[in-house]
Amino acid sequence: MMKQMNTKPLTMGRVRLQRATLEDCVDIHHMQAEAFRALLTKYQDHRRNPGAEPLARIVQRMKQDCTHYYLILVDNHSAGAVRVVSLDDAAYRIAPMFILPSHQGNGYAQQALSVLESLYPQATHWELDTIKEEEKLCYLYEKMGYQRTGKEESLQNGMTVVYYAKEIQHTN
Repeated sequence: MMKQMNTKPLTMGRVRLQRATLEDCVDIHHMQAEAFRALLTKYQDHRRNPGAEPLARIVQRMKQDCTHYYLILVDNHSAGAVRVVSLDDAAYRIAPMFILPSHQGNGYAQQALSVLESLYPQATHWELDTIKEEEKLCYLYEKMGYQRTGKEESLQNGMTVVYYAKEIQHTN
């Protein structure tokens, strides 16, 4: 079972995270398809792009004991979502995280990452991946303290997945 220390929704700026339930899967699916539509069109990666993922896959993940989904709310309106996967008691993976196009460019992803990390104060390791050619995404994660691990995976000509990790040292 996945451990989450803080159970109340936390807020930073205008962003609040709210734990999603099975009832939210349809909304998450619609938002995910919209948020990843431009990347799906650009790279035509129908096998791995979350925008091409069927609703059943989101429902399946939502039911996993090691997974939590959160709605990213801006002024109490859905602006995106994020999925957290527990790798162990102190290590977590973010996959995927997305902000709707109408809400991008306002710093909401940064705020959502900060809130998300605060929900797991026991975490010492976070990881995620993104498309190397998408410089804005790489910049976001690097700005938030994530560092490239050196692992890269070329999926097709002009599309490389780059892996990131963030180590957190807790002081007593």
